Amino acid sequence: MRLQSCVPPLKPEVVQILQDIDVKTDTDLLLAGDPIDIFAKLPPGHGISLKDFNHIVAQVAEVAAAAPVYGDKLFERETKRKEDVFTEDLLVGLPDVDALLGGFNSARIVELSGDRGSGKTALALQVALRHLAHVGDSSVLWIDSAGEFSPERVALVLEQIGGPHSATALERLQVSLAFDIEAVHAVLEELRQSLTIAQGDGVQGTRCIIIDSIASLLGPMLSATSSQGHATMTTFMHQLRALAELFSLTIIVTNSSTSLGQKNPKPRNPDAVFEIRRKPALGPSFTFLTDATLWLSKRRPEPDNRVDEGSTLHTVEVMRSRSARSKTWARFKIRNGLIVEP
Repeated sequence: MRLQSCVPPLKPEVVQILQDIDVKTDTDLLLAGDPIDIFAKLPPGHGISLKDFNHIVAQVAEVAAAAPVYGDKLFERETKRKEDVFTEDLLVGLPDVDALLGGFNSARIVELSGDRGSGKTALALQVALRHLAHVGDSSVLWIDSAGEFSPERVALVLEQIGGPHSATALERLQVSLAFDIEAVHAVLEELRQSLTIAQGDGVQGTRCIIIDSIASLLGPMLSATSSQGHATMTTFMHQLRALAELFSLTIIVTNSSTSLGQKNPKPRNPDAVFEIRRKPALGPSFTFLTDATLWLSKRRPEPDNRVDEGSTLHTVEVMRSRSARSKTWARFKIRNGLIVEP
């Protein structure tokens, strides 16, 4: 915090005198050295007594310090927050699909990857809308990085989901357009500040963040000739994880896919249940920056398994997870944008 930003403010002449000796922030004044040494560096004739200087230091320290809170109150608030998180409805609503990861609750980052049309956005949207329709004091942040968010599609799916709080669900779905990583940082910083205030007031606030898609944000920065893009990706994902852990958020990111490559000797992806020559985009290291990777695919119906007209058949499988068994899978159908039993 810069000294001129203190509230209540310091006298302008005091701020200027301190700036003249390179003391410009609260850190410079409180942590850079002994305040007596700083006082000794003040120019001759500054007109500040040692008593006044100590008062200035105390005032800045009070402004910079965190607000005190009793330990028992903090414990009670944290316990209630964790109970609220684990009783929330962050589910698709299909038992077989939800059983793959045990739902989407708790502080973690889940990657939904697959080809275009595989059902990634539909699955993320259903988790978000179902949560909003069943938990009336929660909200979801949807970050659209490709400009493909469709309000009409959201309204159609929500109407089919229903729920006790569906009437206010759209009011609590916050949608932000962000076409580059800097814009996402700005959105997340604003969210962090609002969650900090909400947490202090004991208010529920945002419980889930969805980034659709992460590949549009990070893909253009990755290069085989430079490590800068990879470093940016790693830093960003670590920041997402810190945010998830600090506020017990569920973060879902959708990712695109890429080919194994013509020179790859493996005839199929060894991490997949089904025989595919595709893999998640953004490189192998990205997989280890999330807590779980779900791979979604659009399937052709088997001859003895009829699919309703207007429906498509899909599979979702656990490609990797820190907390669940990999290579487990489930089927589902998408009908009018809604994920239903196959």
